[in-house]
Amino acid sequence: MKNRKRNRMKGFDYSSNNLYFVTNCVKNNLCCLGNVISDAIVGTGRDLSVHHSKNHHSKNHHSKNHHSKNHHSKNHHSENHHSENHHSEINPFGNVVMELNSFGLIVKNQIEWLENQYPYISIHNYVIMPNHFHLILEIDGSKVNINEIKIKSLSSLMGALKTTSSKQIRDFGFIDFAWHRSFHDHIIRNEKEYDLISNYIDRNPQKWFEDRFYSGQLKQF
Repeated sequence: MKNRKRNRMKGFDYSSNNLYFVTNCVKNNLCCLGNVISDAIVGTGRDLSVHHSKNHHSKNHHSKNHHSKNHHSKNHHSENHHSENHHSEINPFGNVVMELNSFGLIVKNQIEWLENQYPYISIHNYVIMPNHFHLILEIDGSKVNINEIKIKSLSSLMGALKTTSSKQIRDFGFIDFAWHRSFHDHIIRNEKEYDLISNYIDRNPQKWFEDRFYSGQLKQF
């Protein structure tokens, strides 16, 4: 499209060794990957996904990040089972969780598959929300022999994640599923940025109603 906004930095080598913060949304911001649940820790499991908040669509949400030194390890999300049973991602800041449905679990599995498939990348942290995901991905060419293995660009890596997860979700029953065509990225340049972004990822379920991607419409299957 002639007036389509450029999302990548012109002239930058997106296969270079860097830490990247990536956000990708389901097409039309459709909520189909699970529910935000309150009080799950104490067992009440109240679904918050389709309830409105007084702070709904806060314009300043993405500027209010907090410092944290509690990074998630690479193995934080270790269960890789497709199931109709929901999987809860516990938020350490309160009794709010993101409960993945079968489609959300497919996205989770493919994020972890990406790390296993390409030995030069590491997924430092991620969260899957009802209609989008955030992740911190590192490309480190020192892990492989670059004369034998071509390092893929960030766009190619995200393309692999989106293509494989889309196919599996459609095969699983959501035949019209699609990701938004493009994705947003940010190159993480220092430890302070890393801490802020990792903390933002951890707090995403708790901040769902202030999120610009929030939608009160939950697709039923």
